[in-house]
Amino acid sequence: MNFRRPLYNFILVIVSFILQTTVFRTLDFGGIAPNLMIILTASTAFIKGDKPGLLVGFFSGLLIDIFFGTFIGFYALIYMYIGFVVGKLHAIFFTQNLAIPIVIISFADFVFGFICYVLMFLFRTKFDIGYYMMNIIIPELVYTAVIAIFFYPVILWMNNSIDERELRSAKKFV
Repeated sequence: MNFRRPLYNFILVIVSFILQTTVFRTLDFGGIAPNLMIILTASTAFIKGDKPGLLVGFFSGLLIDIFFGTFIGFYALIYMYIGFVVGKLHAIFFTQNLAIPIVIISFADFVFGFICYVLMFLFRTKFDIGYYMMNIIIPELVYTAVIAIFFYPVILWMNNSIDERELRSAKKFV
């Protein structure tokens, strides 16, 4: 069994979580920070497929639930679904193009923000979606998309290097 891929995903989830909660909290604009966990979940799902996206999304959301959530499993479920749905696009689109993953990451961040609004505020009869959209969802979407321009190629390069290493080690046995 190859241990590099799960170890790589584990380290990437931990590093993304630490960066999101420390470095990018100090680099926020108007209280808005990029969502690196969405970038990681959507990127992994887009590059490797629905099952790895689902797993990375679950563990990313679980970390956020444990440290910042009010309920264990709320964010894990949202991230897991986003990873699964984006992973279905793996077979359709070409992963080397930069524009398509950035659009997909932006859309995933929008869906995440909208689901959080519906489940956290709308059910408590706080109907100010215009305020929430203009002050939280759209600025976070833009900031996440800008950071994804630099973060996605790093994730893609790391994935490709692990794929090449796995391919080389598989050729040794043939």
